[in-house]
Amino acid sequence: MDADTRPELAALRERLQRTLDDRRVDARSRRHARGYRTARENVDDLVDPGSFQEYGQLAVAAQRSRRDYEDLQSSTAADGIITGTCTINAGQVGGERARAAIIVNDYAVLAGTQGFFHHKKLDRMCELAGELQLPVVMYTEGGGGRPGDTDVTTQIAGLDVESFRTWAALSGKVPRIAVNNGYCFAGNAALFGCADFTIATRNSWIGMAGPAMIEGGGLGKYEPTDIGPIDVQARNGVVDIVAEDEAHATALAKYLLAYFQGPVDHWRVGPQEPLRDIIPADRRWGYPVRRVIETLADEGSFLELQRTVGRSVITGFIRLEGRPLALIANDCQQLGGAVDSEAAEKAARFLRICDPLGLPVLSLTDTPGFMVGPDSERQGAVRRMSSLFLAGADMSVPVVAIFLRKGYGLGAMAMTGGSFVRPVYAAAWPTGEFGGMGLEGAVRLGYSKELEAVPDPAEREVLFNELVGRMYEIGKATEAAAHLEIDAVIDPADTREVVLRALRAAAGN
Repeated sequence: MDADTRPELAALRERLQRTLDDRRVDARSRRHARGYRTARENVDDLVDPGSFQEYGQLAVAAQRSRRDYEDLQSSTAADGIITGTCTINAGQVGGERARAAIIVNDYAVLAGTQGFFHHKKLDRMCELAGELQLPVVMYTEGGGGRPGDTDVTTQIAGLDVESFRTWAALSGKVPRIAVNNGYCFAGNAALFGCADFTIATRNSWIGMAGPAMIEGGGLGKYEPTDIGPIDVQARNGVVDIVAEDEAHATALAKYLLAYFQGPVDHWRVGPQEPLRDIIPADRRWGYPVRRVIETLADEGSFLELQRTVGRSVITGFIRLEGRPLALIANDCQQLGGAVDSEAAEKAARFLRICDPLGLPVLSLTDTPGFMVGPDSERQGAVRRMSSLFLAGADMSVPVVAIFLRKGYGLGAMAMTGGSFVRPVYAAAWPTGEFGGMGLEGAVRLGYSKELEAVPDPAEREVLFNELVGRMYEIGKATEAAAHLEIDAVIDPADTREVVLRALRAAAGN
């Protein structure tokens, strides 16, 4: 100790050091032995250098009555949760727009369980995030509630904590991103599931109860790795993006957050002319719509969510000239682009998150409509598909619709906010085609008598194709535009500028 250092300051420095990785060597070694990072290593990677302001670093578990206090200062450092304010992506978006709050659960402290002071710190940061309008990134690894905080003598069940309400109450006010690696059970899983966007590593197991609670409920004995593995939670939509490891998850969290931090100055885009030939000449053939998205967007700016869920509708984010947009698009290589119940709910939830957070929406529409039939109804189609209309009706942000090819029936209307007149601009490529239902179905329904009157199957097929061709001519994009059901038909290579002009008009700049 420097001879000129006052003893109070020296004592403070020593106390703070006990919370850091260099003094918690065993805990750090155990994390590294599993191939994981420490909580503070994740903090350092997430925040801009020198920007982190920590809250509650000196907290320890409420177990002074049963454990040595000095040991608690290291073994239960910060009571298992690191909280604070910072900037993230300041070099990209500027310091003011980069302001954020972070909450990082520390699994190296009592398996990341939630204790008395742990909850108080979490509540404080959520309340501050709401007050200061700070987006929040939370790392959720941990085992849920902690029964061993014996210092707390004024609780019975401890169910009067505010944490879950304060975290959920930020919905629609600030972006909330949850990141997980490792075990995430009970209360920690509830926090993960309440987030707007969820990222989890391949080494994640996420469940509303851990092994002890499941066994205690008489439901059998399971290993932690039996509960909510990543393949299950990605397939069912609990996880939006699967990351390789904590470093990748952290990079994804920063990248995702940037869409809500505003435009960036530096961007590049490839040639747009390939869009003119990307739709097959034969209207019955599919094509890779992600190639359309990646060509249209600024290079490297497309980030997809829930790729393995509701696959006929793609949801994600792009940038155009650095400007962030929410994106929905039909994938004609999945169910022919028909919107099924799962895809409708996925898109509706996505729009409901993005709208209050102020992101404009681009819809790239190519759908024969909603998925129909007895199997679809058994999946709750009426209620689940209608959620997309409800989300569209609630939206206040600008919507731009570009019809790549098919725009049929209720499904096409749902993809554009509930009506073709809802978007601030609705335009089609020359390949666009429109109708109250798919052409083939319309011919079979509307011309059934004429078709039945032709006994020869080959001749009947010729007539069928002729009728489909006639209806195509009636419903092609130029006719829809001539009848003012859409605003324009455009050169596909001009799509970027068309979208940007529409958004500039809507925003007044």
